[in-house]
Amino acid sequence: MNTLKRRKTHQVKIDHIIVGSDAPVVVQSMTNTDTADAAATAQQVKELSDAGSEMVRITVNSPEAASKVAEIRQRLDDMGYHTPLIGDFHFNGERLLAEFPDCGKALSKYRINPGNVGKGAKGDEKFAYMIRTAAENDKAVRIGVNWGSLDQSLAKRMMDANLAATSPRPPEEVMKEALIVSALESSEKAVNLGLPEDKIILSCKVSSVQDLIQVYRDLGGRCKYPLHLGLTEAGMGSKGIVASTAALSVLLQEGIGDTIRISLTPEPGSSRTQEVIVAQEILQTMGLRSFTPMVTACPGCGRTTSTVFQELAQDIQNYLRNKMAVWRNLYPGVESLNVAVMGCVVNGPGESKLADIGISLPGTGETPIAPVYIDGERKVTLKGDNMAAEFLAIVEDYVKTNYGEGGSKRNQNRIIPIRTI
Repeated sequence: MNTLKRRKTHQVKIDHIIVGSDAPVVVQSMTNTDTADAAATAQQVKELSDAGSEMVRITVNSPEAASKVAEIRQRLDDMGYHTPLIGDFHFNGERLLAEFPDCGKALSKYRINPGNVGKGAKGDEKFAYMIRTAAENDKAVRIGVNWGSLDQSLAKRMMDANLAATSPRPPEEVMKEALIVSALESSEKAVNLGLPEDKIILSCKVSSVQDLIQVYRDLGGRCKYPLHLGLTEAGMGSKGIVASTAALSVLLQEGIGDTIRISLTPEPGSSRTQEVIVAQEILQTMGLRSFTPMVTACPGCGRTTSTVFQELAQDIQNYLRNKMAVWRNLYPGVESLNVAVMGCVVNGPGESKLADIGISLPGTGETPIAPVYIDGERKVTLKGDNMAAEFLAIVEDYVKTNYGEGGSKRNQNRIIPIRTI
Protein backbone atom coordinates (compact mmCIF):
# COMPACT_ATOMS: atom_id res chain seq x y z
CA MET A 1 0.00 0.00 0.00
CA ASN A 2 1.29 3.47 -0.85
CA THR A 3 2.19 5.92 1.90
CA LEU A 4 0.80 9.41 1.49
CA LYS A 5 3.15 12.19 2.57
CA ARG A 6 1.51 14.99 4.58
CA ARG A 7 2.92 18.44 5.26
CA LYS A 8 4.46 18.68 8.70
CA THR A 9 2.66 21.49 10.53
CA HIS A 10 1.98 22.86 13.96
CA GLN A 11 -0.84 20.81 15.47
CA VAL A 12 -3.87 22.79 16.58
CA LYS A 13 -6.22 21.42 19.25
CA ILE A 14 -9.84 22.47 18.83
CA ASP A 15 -11.70 20.94 21.78
CA HIS A 16 -11.33 17.18 21.25
CA ILE A 17 -10.10 17.48 17.64
CA ILE A 18 -6.45 17.64 16.58
CA VAL A 19 -5.70 19.41 13.29
CA GLY A 20 -2.47 19.21 11.30
CA SER A 21 0.48 16.96 10.39
CA ASP A 22 -0.49 13.28 10.63
CA ALA A 23 -3.88 13.93 12.27
CA PRO A 24 -6.85 12.93 10.06
CA VAL A 25 -8.10 15.55 7.60
CA VAL A 26 -11.13 17.13 9.30
CA VAL A 27 -14.53 17.65 7.63
CA GLN A 28 -16.07 21.07 8.27
CA SER A 29 -19.40 22.53 7.21
CA MET A 30 -21.42 25.71 7.70
CA THR A 31 -24.98 26.51 8.67
CA ASN A 32 -27.24 28.74 6.59
CA THR A 33 -29.74 29.49 9.33
CA ASP A 34 -30.15 32.88 10.97
CA THR A 35 -27.88 32.47 14.00
CA ALA A 36 -30.28 34.68 15.98
CA ASP A 37 -32.68 31.71 15.78
CA ALA A 38 -30.93 29.53 18.34
CA ALA A 39 -33.30 26.57 18.01
CA ALA A 40 -33.04 26.38 14.21
CA THR A 41 -29.27 26.83 14.23
CA ALA A 42 -28.71 24.19 16.90
CA GLN A 43 -30.95 21.81 14.96
CA GLN A 44 -28.99 22.33 11.75
CA VAL A 45 -25.68 21.86 13.55
CA LYS A 46 -27.09 18.59 14.89
CA GLU A 47 -28.10 17.50 11.37
CA LEU A 48 -24.68 18.39 9.96
CA SER A 49 -23.01 16.52 12.83
CA ASP A 50 -25.23 13.47 12.24
CA ALA A 51 -24.12 13.55 8.59
CA GLY A 52 -20.49 13.48 9.74
CA SER A 53 -19.36 17.10 10.01
CA GLU A 54 -16.67 17.30 12.69
CA MET A 55 -16.72 21.09 13.05
CA VAL A 56 -19.46 23.55 12.08
CA ARG A 57 -19.11 27.24 11.28
CA ILE A 58 -21.90 29.66 12.18
CA THR A 59 -22.29 33.29 11.13
CA VAL A 60 -21.78 35.83 13.92
CA ASN A 61 -22.61 39.09 12.19
CA SER A 62 -24.96 40.99 14.49
CA PRO A 63 -25.76 41.58 18.18
CA GLU A 64 -28.79 39.33 17.78
CA ALA A 65 -26.61 36.50 16.48
CA ALA A 66 -23.81 36.97 19.01
CA SER A 67 -26.27 37.00 21.90
CA LYS A 68 -27.49 33.51 20.95
CA VAL A 69 -24.16 31.69 20.50
CA ALA A 70 -23.91 30.55 24.13
CA GLU A 71 -27.50 29.29 23.97
CA ILE A 72 -26.76 27.36 20.78
CA ARG A 73 -23.76 25.75 22.48
CA GLN A 74 -25.89 24.82 25.48
CA ARG A 75 -28.67 23.38 23.33
CA LEU A 76 -26.16 21.17 21.52
CA ASP A 77 -24.56 20.03 24.77
CA ASP A 78 -28.00 19.18 26.16
CA MET A 79 -28.61 16.99 23.09
CA GLY A 80 -25.26 15.26 23.58
CA TYR A 81 -23.55 16.98 20.63
CA HIS A 82 -20.10 18.37 21.36
CA THR A 83 -19.30 19.47 17.82
CA PRO A 84 -16.92 22.47 17.94
CA LEU A 85 -18.53 25.71 16.77
CA ILE A 86 -16.57 28.17 14.64
CA GLY A 87 -17.61 31.81 14.76
CA ASP A 88 -17.54 33.49 11.36
CA PHE A 89 -16.92 37.19 12.07
CA HIS A 90 -17.16 39.83 9.37
CA PHE A 91 -16.89 43.60 9.83
CA ASN A 92 -17.76 44.04 13.51
CA GLY A 93 -16.25 41.03 15.27
CA GLU A 94 -14.33 43.03 17.86
CA ARG A 95 -17.49 44.89 18.93
CA LEU A 96 -19.53 41.71 19.21
CA LEU A 97 -16.84 39.92 21.23
CA ALA A 98 -16.61 42.92 23.58
CA GLU A 99 -20.36 43.27 24.00
CA PHE A 100 -21.08 39.53 24.32
CA PRO A 101 -18.13 37.87 26.12
CA ASP A 102 -20.09 34.61 26.49
CA CYS A 103 -20.12 34.37 22.70
CA GLY A 104 -16.31 34.28 22.55
CA LYS A 105 -16.19 31.68 25.30
CA ALA A 106 -18.82 29.40 23.74
CA LEU A 107 -17.06 29.26 20.37
CA SER A 108 -14.21 26.80 19.82
CA LYS A 109 -12.53 28.73 17.02
CA TYR A 110 -12.79 32.19 15.49
CA ARG A 111 -12.63 32.79 11.75
CA ILE A 112 -11.19 36.21 10.91
CA ASN A 113 -10.92 37.62 7.38
CA PRO A 114 -8.23 40.34 7.31
CA GLY A 115 -9.98 41.96 4.34
CA ASN A 116 -13.16 42.50 6.38
CA VAL A 117 -11.57 43.87 9.55
CA GLY A 118 -10.84 47.36 8.21
CA LYS A 119 -8.01 49.55 7.00
CA GLY A 120 -5.14 51.33 8.67
CA ALA A 121 -4.73 51.86 12.40
CA LYS A 122 -8.41 51.28 13.11
CA GLY A 123 -8.34 47.94 11.30
CA ASP A 124 -5.18 46.96 13.18
CA GLU A 125 -6.89 47.74 16.49
CA LYS A 126 -9.93 45.64 15.61
CA PHE A 127 -7.76 42.72 14.49
CA ALA A 128 -5.67 43.00 17.66
CA TYR A 129 -8.74 42.95 19.90
CA MET A 130 -10.08 39.79 18.27
CA ILE A 131 -6.71 38.04 18.46
CA ARG A 132 -6.18 38.99 22.10
CA THR A 133 -9.68 37.80 22.95
CA ALA A 134 -8.96 34.47 21.29
CA ALA A 135 -5.70 34.15 23.25
CA GLU A 136 -7.40 35.05 26.57
CA ASN A 137 -10.12 32.46 25.91
CA ASP A 138 -7.58 29.86 24.72
CA LYS A 139 -9.31 29.61 21.33
CA ALA A 140 -7.91 28.78 17.91
CA VAL A 141 -8.19 31.22 15.01
CA ARG A 142 -8.46 30.60 11.30
CA ILE A 143 -7.09 33.56 9.40
CA GLY A 144 -9.17 33.19 6.26
CA VAL A 145 -8.24 35.29 3.26
CA ASN A 146 -10.72 35.38 0.37
CA TRP A 147 -10.18 36.43 -3.23
CA GLY A 148 -13.41 38.45 -3.17
CA SER A 149 -12.55 40.42 -0.03
CA LEU A 150 -8.79 40.87 -0.25
CA ASP A 151 -7.30 43.74 1.76
CA GLN A 152 -7.32 46.47 -0.89
CA SER A 153 -4.55 48.53 0.71
CA LEU A 154 -2.26 45.49 0.57
CA ALA A 155 -3.29 44.75 -3.01
CA LYS A 156 -2.58 48.36 -4.05
CA ARG A 157 0.79 48.35 -2.32
CA MET A 158 1.85 45.19 -4.10
CA MET A 159 0.48 46.29 -7.49
CA ASP A 160 2.35 49.61 -7.22
CA ALA A 161 5.57 47.80 -6.33
CA ASN A 162 5.09 45.47 -9.26
CA LEU A 163 4.59 48.34 -11.70
CA ALA A 164 7.84 49.88 -10.49
CA ALA A 165 9.74 46.62 -10.92
CA THR A 166 12.20 46.09 -13.77
CA SER A 167 10.28 43.00 -14.93
CA PRO A 168 6.66 43.34 -13.78
CA ARG A 169 4.66 40.16 -13.30
CA PRO A 170 1.16 39.68 -14.73
CA PRO A 171 -1.45 41.36 -12.48
CA GLU A 172 -3.23 38.07 -11.72
CA GLU A 173 0.03 36.61 -10.38
CA VAL A 174 0.49 39.65 -8.13
CA MET A 175 -3.03 39.23 -6.78
CA LYS A 176 -2.42 35.57 -5.94
CA GLU A 177 0.78 36.56 -4.18
CA ALA A 178 -1.21 39.22 -2.28
CA LEU A 179 -3.53 36.51 -0.93
CA ILE A 180 -0.58 34.59 0.46
CA VAL A 181 1.13 37.68 1.85
CA SER A 182 -2.09 38.74 3.57
CA ALA A 183 -2.35 35.36 5.33
CA LEU A 184 1.32 35.25 6.32
CA GLU A 185 1.51 38.87 7.50
CA SER A 186 -1.71 38.46 9.50
CA SER A 187 -0.44 35.29 11.15
CA GLU A 188 2.80 37.06 12.07
CA LYS A 189 0.79 39.90 13.63
CA ALA A 190 -1.30 37.38 15.57
CA VAL A 191 1.79 35.70 17.01
CA ASN A 192 3.26 39.07 17.99
CA LEU A 193 -0.02 39.86 19.75
CA GLY A 194 0.31 36.76 21.90
CA LEU A 195 -1.55 34.03 20.01
CA PRO A 196 0.56 30.84 19.98
CA GLU A 197 1.49 29.37 16.61
CA ASP A 198 -0.33 26.17 17.55
CA LYS A 199 -3.59 28.15 17.70
CA ILE A 200 -3.48 29.33 14.08
CA ILE A 201 -4.90 27.82 10.88
CA LEU A 202 -4.66 29.58 7.51
CA SER A 203 -6.74 29.60 4.34
CA CYS A 204 -6.53 31.45 1.02
CA LYS A 205 -9.74 30.73 -0.86
CA VAL A 206 -10.44 31.44 -4.51
CA SER A 207 -13.12 30.19 -6.91
CA SER A 208 -10.90 28.85 -9.71
CA VAL A 209 -9.58 25.30 -9.49
CA GLN A 210 -6.17 26.01 -11.01
CA ASP A 211 -5.69 29.19 -8.96
CA LEU A 212 -6.56 27.34 -5.74
CA ILE A 213 -4.02 24.62 -6.46
CA GLN A 214 -1.30 27.16 -7.27
CA VAL A 215 -1.98 29.34 -4.22
CA TYR A 216 -2.06 26.46 -1.74
CA ARG A 217 1.06 24.83 -3.13
CA ASP A 218 2.88 28.13 -2.63
CA LEU A 219 1.35 28.85 0.78
CA GLY A 220 2.06 25.32 2.00
CA GLY A 221 5.73 25.70 1.19
CA ARG A 222 6.06 29.00 3.06
CA CYS A 223 4.60 28.22 6.48
CA LYS A 224 4.10 25.50 9.09
CA TYR A 225 0.46 26.31 9.83
CA PRO A 226 -2.32 23.80 9.12
CA LEU A 227 -4.33 24.77 6.04
CA HIS A 228 -8.08 24.80 5.52
CA LEU A 229 -9.05 23.88 1.94
CA GLY A 230 -12.07 24.84 -0.09
CA LEU A 231 -13.19 26.82 -3.10
CA THR A 232 -14.74 30.04 -1.87
CA GLU A 233 -17.84 29.50 -4.01
CA ALA A 234 -17.89 26.03 -5.52
CA GLY A 235 -21.30 26.41 -7.16
CA MET A 236 -24.46 24.35 -7.35
CA GLY A 237 -25.03 20.67 -8.02
CA SER A 238 -22.63 18.66 -10.15
CA LYS A 239 -20.55 21.72 -11.07
CA GLY A 240 -19.79 22.46 -7.44
CA ILE A 241 -19.05 18.83 -6.65
CA VAL A 242 -16.75 18.36 -9.65
CA ALA A 243 -14.88 21.64 -9.11
CA SER A 244 -14.30 20.91 -5.42
CA THR A 245 -13.19 17.35 -6.10
CA ALA A 246 -10.83 18.41 -8.90
CA ALA A 247 -9.12 21.03 -6.75
CA LEU A 248 -9.02 19.35 -3.37
CA SER A 249 -8.00 15.90 -4.58
CA VAL A 250 -4.86 17.29 -6.24
CA LEU A 251 -3.81 19.12 -3.09
CA LEU A 252 -4.71 16.29 -0.72
CA GLN A 253 -2.72 13.84 -2.84
CA GLU A 254 0.27 16.13 -2.39
CA GLY A 255 -0.26 16.13 1.39
CA ILE A 256 -1.63 19.67 1.49
CA GLY A 257 -4.76 20.33 3.52
CA ASP A 258 -5.76 19.66 7.12
CA THR A 259 -9.43 20.67 7.19
CA ILE A 260 -11.80 20.82 4.23
CA ARG A 261 -15.19 22.30 3.41
CA ILE A 262 -17.21 21.89 0.23
CA SER A 263 -18.96 25.23 -0.30
CA LEU A 264 -21.89 23.94 -2.31
CA THR A 265 -24.79 26.24 -3.16
CA PRO A 266 -27.79 24.20 -1.97
CA GLU A 267 -30.42 23.48 -4.57
CA PRO A 268 -33.91 24.69 -3.57
CA GLY A 269 -35.34 22.33 -0.99
CA SER A 270 -32.19 20.21 -0.74
CA SER A 271 -30.47 19.28 2.51
CA ARG A 272 -27.51 21.27 3.76
CA THR A 273 -25.86 17.96 4.63
CA GLN A 274 -24.97 17.31 0.98
CA GLU A 275 -21.72 19.26 1.39
CA VAL A 276 -20.72 16.98 4.26
CA ILE A 277 -21.38 13.83 2.25
CA VAL A 278 -19.30 15.14 -0.68
CA ALA A 279 -16.39 16.02 1.64
CA GLN A 280 -16.49 12.58 3.22
CA GLU A 281 -16.64 10.81 -0.11
CA ILE A 282 -13.65 12.75 -1.45
CA LEU A 283 -11.58 11.67 1.54
CA GLN A 284 -12.89 8.11 1.53
CA THR A 285 -12.50 7.44 -2.18
CA MET A 286 -8.90 8.70 -1.91
CA GLY A 287 -8.29 6.29 0.96
CA LEU A 288 -7.55 9.08 3.45
CA ARG A 289 -10.47 8.50 5.83
CA SER A 290 -13.25 5.98 6.33
CA PHE A 291 -16.69 7.30 7.27
CA THR A 292 -19.34 4.95 5.97
CA PRO A 293 -19.41 1.66 4.04
CA MET A 294 -19.00 2.24 0.30
CA VAL A 295 -21.12 0.64 -2.39
CA THR A 296 -19.50 -0.33 -5.69
CA ALA A 297 -22.04 -0.51 -8.52
CA CYS A 298 -21.76 -0.80 -12.29
CA PRO A 299 -23.09 2.05 -14.45
CA GLY A 300 -25.44 -0.20 -16.43
CA CYS A 301 -25.54 -0.95 -20.16
CA GLY A 302 -27.66 -2.76 -22.72
CA ARG A 303 -27.39 -5.94 -20.67
CA THR A 304 -29.07 -4.27 -17.69
CA THR A 305 -32.35 -2.91 -19.02
CA SER A 306 -34.02 -3.68 -15.68
CA THR A 307 -33.67 -1.09 -12.92
CA VAL A 308 -33.45 -3.72 -10.18
CA PHE A 309 -29.69 -3.40 -9.63
CA GLN A 310 -29.87 0.41 -9.65
CA GLU A 311 -32.65 0.42 -7.08
CA LEU A 312 -30.83 -2.13 -4.93
CA ALA A 313 -27.56 -0.15 -5.09
CA GLN A 314 -29.39 3.01 -3.99
CA ASP A 315 -31.29 1.16 -1.26
CA ILE A 316 -28.07 -0.38 0.05
CA GLN A 317 -26.20 2.95 0.06
CA ASN A 318 -29.06 4.71 1.88
CA TYR A 319 -29.44 1.80 4.30
CA LEU A 320 -25.74 1.81 5.19
CA ARG A 321 -25.57 5.59 5.63
CA ASN A 322 -28.68 5.60 7.82
CA LYS A 323 -27.38 2.73 9.92
CA MET A 324 -24.02 4.40 10.58
CA ALA A 325 -25.36 6.60 13.40
CA VAL A 326 -25.83 3.39 15.42
CA TRP A 327 -23.20 1.16 13.83
CA ARG A 328 -20.38 3.68 14.36
CA ASN A 329 -20.44 2.95 18.10
CA LEU A 330 -21.55 -0.67 18.05
CA TYR A 331 -19.28 -1.93 15.29
CA PRO A 332 -15.91 -0.10 15.17
CA GLY A 333 -14.29 -0.49 11.77
CA VAL A 334 -17.56 -0.99 9.86
CA GLU A 335 -16.94 2.30 8.04
CA SER A 336 -14.37 0.39 5.94
CA LEU A 337 -16.93 -2.16 4.71
CA ASN A 338 -17.11 -2.46 0.91
CA VAL A 339 -20.29 -3.75 -0.72
CA ALA A 340 -20.68 -4.49 -4.44
CA VAL A 341 -24.02 -4.44 -6.28
CA MET A 342 -23.48 -5.51 -9.89
CA GLY A 343 -25.95 -5.73 -12.74
CA CYS A 344 -24.90 -8.69 -14.90
CA VAL A 345 -22.53 -11.63 -15.33
CA VAL A 346 -19.81 -9.74 -17.26
CA ASN A 347 -18.08 -8.01 -14.32
CA GLY A 348 -20.52 -8.95 -11.58
CA PRO A 349 -18.87 -12.04 -10.11
CA GLY A 350 -15.36 -10.56 -10.29
CA GLU A 351 -16.26 -7.27 -8.59
CA SER A 352 -18.38 -9.09 -6.03
CA LYS A 353 -15.45 -11.31 -5.10
CA LEU A 354 -13.21 -8.28 -4.57
CA ALA A 355 -15.68 -6.66 -2.16
CA ASP A 356 -16.29 -7.77 1.43
CA ILE A 357 -19.78 -8.76 0.37
CA GLY A 358 -21.25 -8.55 -3.12
CA ILE A 359 -24.21 -9.57 -5.20
CA SER A 360 -24.26 -10.18 -8.95
CA LEU A 361 -27.78 -9.62 -10.23
CA PRO A 362 -29.00 -11.17 -13.49
CA GLY A 363 -28.82 -9.06 -16.62
CA THR A 364 -31.30 -9.09 -19.48
CA GLY A 365 -31.80 -12.64 -20.77
CA GLU A 366 -29.71 -14.19 -17.99
CA THR A 367 -30.88 -16.86 -15.57
CA PRO A 368 -32.90 -15.02 -12.87
CA ILE A 369 -30.58 -15.86 -9.98
CA ALA A 370 -28.19 -13.67 -7.97
CA PRO A 371 -25.08 -15.25 -6.43
CA VAL A 372 -23.83 -13.59 -3.25
CA TYR A 373 -20.09 -13.52 -2.52
CA ILE A 374 -18.71 -13.10 1.00
CA ASP A 375 -14.99 -12.41 1.45
CA GLY A 376 -14.31 -13.62 -2.08
CA GLU A 377 -16.30 -16.86 -1.93
CA ARG A 378 -19.71 -17.65 -3.35
CA LYS A 379 -21.87 -18.43 -0.33
CA VAL A 380 -25.53 -18.34 -1.37
CA THR A 381 -27.73 -17.77 -4.41
CA LEU A 382 -30.82 -15.56 -4.21
CA LYS A 383 -33.84 -15.63 -6.50
CA GLY A 384 -37.39 -14.41 -6.58
CA ASP A 385 -39.00 -11.06 -5.77
CA ASN A 386 -37.53 -10.80 -2.27
CA MET A 387 -33.84 -10.65 -3.25
CA ALA A 388 -33.33 -7.08 -2.01
CA ALA A 389 -34.63 -7.75 1.51
CA GLU A 390 -32.72 -11.02 1.72
CA PHE A 391 -29.48 -9.32 0.66
CA LEU A 392 -29.95 -6.55 3.24
CA ALA A 393 -30.38 -9.23 5.90
CA ILE A 394 -27.14 -10.89 4.76
CA VAL A 395 -25.32 -7.55 4.98
CA GLU A 396 -26.64 -6.91 8.49
CA ASP A 397 -25.59 -10.39 9.64
CA TYR A 398 -22.12 -9.88 8.09
CA VAL A 399 -21.69 -6.63 9.99
CA LYS A 400 -22.74 -8.15 13.33
CA THR A 401 -20.51 -11.19 12.83
CA ASN A 402 -17.38 -9.43 11.60
CA TYR A 403 -17.51 -6.07 13.40
CA GLY A 404 -19.23 -7.04 16.65
CA GLU A 405 -17.41 -8.08 19.84
CA GLY A 406 -14.76 -10.61 18.90
CA GLY A 407 -15.30 -10.09 15.16
CA SER A 408 -12.30 -10.59 12.91
CA LYS A 409 -12.61 -7.13 11.28
CA ARG A 410 -13.52 -5.11 14.36
CA ASN A 411 -11.46 -1.92 14.67
CA GLN A 412 -9.78 -2.45 11.31
CA ASN A 413 -9.42 0.87 9.53
CA ARG A 414 -8.18 0.43 6.00
CA ILE A 415 -6.75 3.80 5.10
CA ILE A 416 -3.51 4.86 3.47
CA PRO A 417 -0.76 5.12 6.11
CA ILE A 418 0.21 8.75 6.59
CA ARG A 419 3.67 10.09 7.32
CA THR A 420 4.74 13.70 7.57
CA ILE A 421 7.55 15.34 5.64
